[in-house]
Amino acid sequence: MLTKWKHIDWTLIIVLLCMMGICIPLVHSAVATSDRFRGLDTQMIFYYVLGFGVIFFMTLVDYRLYVKYFWIVYGGGMLLLLLTLTPLGQTQNGAQGWLKLGPIGMQPAELFKLALVIAIASLLAKRNKEKLGFFADVIPIGIVAFIPFAVVMVQNDLGNALSYVLILLGLLWIGNLKFTHALIIFVLGAGLLFGGIKAYITYHDQVSDFMTNTLGRAHWLDRIDPWLMPDEASRDASWQTKNGKYAIAGGGMTGQGYMQGDMVQNPTGSLVPYTYSDSIIVVIGEEFGFVGISFLLVLYFIMIHRMIVIALECKDRVGSYIIVGIVAMFMYQIFENIGMFIGLMPLTGITLPFISYGGTSLLINMASIGVVMSIRACTKEDLVRDEFADVKGSKVDDGGIQAIRGALSRMGRSKKA
Repeated sequence: MLTKWKHIDWTLIIVLLCMMGICIPLVHSAVATSDRFRGLDTQMIFYYVLGFGVIFFMTLVDYRLYVKYFWIVYGGGMLLLLLTLTPLGQTQNGAQGWLKLGPIGMQPAELFKLALVIAIASLLAKRNKEKLGFFADVIPIGIVAFIPFAVVMVQNDLGNALSYVLILLGLLWIGNLKFTHALIIFVLGAGLLFGGIKAYITYHDQVSDFMTNTLGRAHWLDRIDPWLMPDEASRDASWQTKNGKYAIAGGGMTGQGYMQGDMVQNPTGSLVPYTYSDSIIVVIGEEFGFVGISFLLVLYFIMIHRMIVIALECKDRVGSYIIVGIVAMFMYQIFENIGMFIGLMPLTGITLPFISYGGTSLLINMASIGVVMSIRACTKEDLVRDEFADVKGSKVDDGGIQAIRGALSRMGRSKKA
């Protein structure tokens, strides 16, 4: 089992070490003007050390074990999600999505991402390269994703709920979905998106009344208005995104310098809320500018590229599916977190992978990389085993031995002569 460590992808480890070197100073800068959050950077050191331990542990565990018992993985994740709706659940930043078990706090919606990837990948692999049937496969798999989606929406966590949708769509696409079904899903999705946006803007007063008085989700308006109707959004609603844009723009090409930002390091406190978590891209933009954000995006590109290469090398279809699901999860989080501060996406409580403060988020991301490492290690071991079996049982092997014996006998005969 320990031999799997020699198959670790060191490119991914180096990228993660670089991200650790970026994350901890950024979190330190983000909380420098706040006594309340002081010390979060030290906690991130602990979480990163623990996270690397998780990677090495997950590398040793054969990923096919998760696939074999994927219903247990899925059921355990659902149980944790449902516990947040009981008295054990705690509310943070408006979302009742946290569990406090003694000294340990966790966010099950983050943990469930990997469980959902494993569950959907396992179900798709059972089709064994066959085209997915709409009622036989797409609908049941969609229900598997919709149940946790609904629970997380009840928790009031839109960001993580949307990640389940992106994981589902990414895996369906790679899982041999029929072109006609993909076209139908695309047309329906595009129609709902653009129709919904048009209806939201046209009937804004009615929508506001419905969300506020019927659904009790008035804060959704504060997240959507700055995105679709920035000129009409209230000052409080647009405070985070507008100041975030100002901070990123103020960074220019190379930034104002570490811990020198006008918005983040304001003497009265940061003018951008949650700079240590959801808004940490603002710290990068203001202090290191376009160059700093570009460098981070290059690291993300290298990480995702390496995972795609590992997926292509994997001979086991379920292993490739799992990696694709993890890639879809990361790409959504990266695009959403950065996009909401440049006007491309609505504001949601989603963290920037490996950079934002958050123990649960970091550990589940590290565990996901550990599963990718396990897939790579198992692929390499299977490849070595197959090559050894080919050499041992092939005719080339027997023929080679006979050829060597014949050459030796001929040499012997020539000496006698």
